[in-house]
Formats: sequence, structure tokens, C-alpha cells
Amino acid sequence: MDPNAPILIFDSGVGGLTVLAEVRKLLPEAPVIYVADRAALPYGDKTEAEIAARVCGLLGRLAERYHPRLICIACNTASTIALGMVREVLEVPVVGTVPAIKPAAAMTKTGVIGLLGTKATIRQAYVDKLEAEFAAGKRLIRHAAPELVAAAELKLRGGTPDPAVFARAVAGLREQQDGDKIDVVVLACTHFPLLTPELSAEFGANVQFIDGAQGIARRIAYLTQGQPFGGTDQDQAIATGDERDNPALLAALRPYGIHRIQPL
Repeated sequence: MDPNAPILIFDSGVGGLTVLAEVRKLLPEAPVIYVADRAALPYGDKTEAEIAARVCGLLGRLAERYHPRLICIACNTASTIALGMVREVLEVPVVGTVPAIKPAAAMTKTGVIGLLGTKATIRQAYVDKLEAEFAAGKRLIRHAAPELVAAAELKLRGGTPDPAVFARAVAGLREQQDGDKIDVVVLACTHFPLLTPELSAEFGANVQFIDGAQGIARRIAYLTQGQPFGGTDQDQAIATGDERDNPALLAALRPYGIHRIQPL
């Protein structure tokens, strides 16, 4: 294993930084390439075919160019749709991101769990499978909150999202049957943990939040156990889309140890 072979973390925008933060805690010397596919943001409003083609195509190009030791698809939408296809075509370990329904089911006291995700994520059969396997006998209430993606992108660039965005997301869960009994909310988009303070203020003190970032980082650490790491000097971000947005994106990336952006 080349010590400089990077871990490649892929997302549609800045949501994957929640995963990168946890990876840094466990693997501080691991070289990282962070990929933000801003040109296609948001994924959640696209069809399954569009997402699968986009993710498989981009990751194929990135794997050929950068020879990563491991790829993490740090996006629930992309993972629930394209993870299997990517694993079939790439000869590199690929770690996906799935809604944290299993730990949420263990946490809930009322038996009612909320799930916030993108439109594409909440309708996936994969989520149905997770619910049937790990939350049988409990109630899982889903709500698509695509506005939260843009709110997270804005917040991480130093902006202030409209509070009405959070009110609408919470109402989308609370106003459904048994919504008043929700005591655990699954944040089924890697962007959403960036907004935990705002969501918590809107939900109230009796609701806990859970996402998959820590579990993903543990899986990456396990799969790279014993491998040499060449340090973080070569860390970088790769972004698609309008390069005029790069300065704002770079400001958001710097706290995570990323100091340069290149186009794909």
C-alpha cells in the first residue's frame, strides 16, 4: 500500500464533512481527498437513473486518476441508489452511508422515530428494508426536507439560514400521525448534522438526533487497519461546478484540514 494513497470522501456538497470530521478523529494521519459534486447538487431531487449514472461515472474517473486506497460515498442518497453498482465496477473498497435506523430503534423510548432525508432517500426500498429489519414493532415517520441541504451549505459558508426552513422540516414530521411522540430523529443526509443546533431548538429538548458519521468512520478505520499513512500534506478538495464559488467553499473546508481545491 502506497502511504500516500488517499481516502476519497465523496458527496454532492459539504455534507460529507460530517464524515471527514469523524475520520480525522480516528485516522489523523490519513491522506484525504474530499470531492464535492456541486454541479449536480442537490442529488435528492434527481431520478435514480440520473444519480446512478452520475456517481458511477465520477467515481470511476476519480479512482483512475487518484488511485485511492478506499472510497467513501458520504451521501445517503447516492449510497442507497448507487453503492452496489459502484462496488461492482471498482476494484477498491467502497464504504457507503445508510440511514441510522438500527441505532435509532435501540434509542427510542416511545417507539416512534422520525427520519429526515432527501426526496430520493426516503422513497428507497433500501430504507424499507432497514425499517423492516431493525425497527419492526416501532413506527418510523419519514419526511423529505430538501431545503435543509441548501441551509447546511449556506451555514457552512458563513450565512444564516431562514428559521422557517427548520420550522417546516419539524412540522413535516410532527404533523403526521403519532408525530407528537417522536423522541429520536434520524438525520438521513450527511448535510443535516451540520444543522443539529437549529433542529434541536425547533424540536425541543426531549428529542435526540442520530446520524451515521461515527459508524462510517469506524468502518473506514477497520478496513485500513495496519496500513501505512503518509500524512495529510497532500490533502485537497476536488469540486465540480462554478469555480467562482471556490473561495467560499475553501473557507468551509479549512477547519477540516483542506487548504486547496482543484476542478475535476
